[in-house]
Amino acid sequence: MLPQNLFTRRQLIKRSALVAGLVTIAPWWTLLSAGKLKKYKISTCDWSIDKGSKVEAMALAKKIGLDGVQVSLGTVENNMHLRLPEIQKAYKEAAKKYGVQVSSLAIGELNNVPYKSEPITEEWVSDSIDVAQAMGCKVILLAFFHKGDLRGDKAGVQEVIRRLKKVAPKAEKAGIILGIESWLSAQEHLDIIQAVGSKNVRVYYDVANSTQMGYNIYEEMSQLGKEYICEVHAKENGYLLGQGKVDFVRVKKILDDMDYEGWVIIEGAVPEGADPFQSYVANNKYLRSVLNKA
Repeated sequence: MLPQNLFTRRQLIKRSALVAGLVTIAPWWTLLSAGKLKKYKISTCDWSIDKGSKVEAMALAKKIGLDGVQVSLGTVENNMHLRLPEIQKAYKEAAKKYGVQVSSLAIGELNNVPYKSEPITEEWVSDSIDVAQAMGCKVILLAFFHKGDLRGDKAGVQEVIRRLKKVAPKAEKAGIILGIESWLSAQEHLDIIQAVGSKNVRVYYDVANSTQMGYNIYEEMSQLGKEYICEVHAKENGYLLGQGKVDFVRVKKILDDMDYEGWVIIEGAVPEGADPFQSYVANNKYLRSVLNKA
């Protein structure tokens, strides 16, 4: 009989294997606790897959392999139809059927019917908060391009601030974020947000738009951080993701460092003459390989 403080050969082998296993596993748990293995959910804008304001976007997103769709509130022609219970029901049923989510809402018509000047847009933005609650999402993109551009428009900026101040309490009560997407710099966005004075008004950050404007997107994203970035458009103009100007490996590091918890939504990123569906399959595959890699 062996002394009680000694192991048999078989016990020693088993214990050595267990220790080796723990050594192998430990770095994984260390990464997990540090948030390095966070998996980002990836979505796309319905207009980017040629299904703007169409419930068929949900089926196509599933076919591409995405987790969700950023859904348009509607158009002038359909009177922002997502405000209708029957349209909401159709999207919810499609989401359940195809296993994809409504990641967020967007009011793209603000590019043509500006929030800074048109009275009807106040109704759209206010109603979109109710719709976001009904659809189970947290972010609404407010677009400020084309006719809604705020660059060099002090009066327009002041009117936007006035309107956001008015609607912000409703957004706060509902737990919904209103995200400003524009050509403005990070600091100009912050000036608007601070003037509104609401934590529920934030920046909808588009990496391609800001790159096009000549801003240092990596510095801007770090400056804004989790506190002010509500959602991110992963975008390129005329290139597939990973083949254009944006360093998405660097973007991923910044998102990790800020402990970003929102969706990453693909927009654009279709080369001239390329097949849109195949482009989005490639974009989805690339973005997952970068974002969801330890």
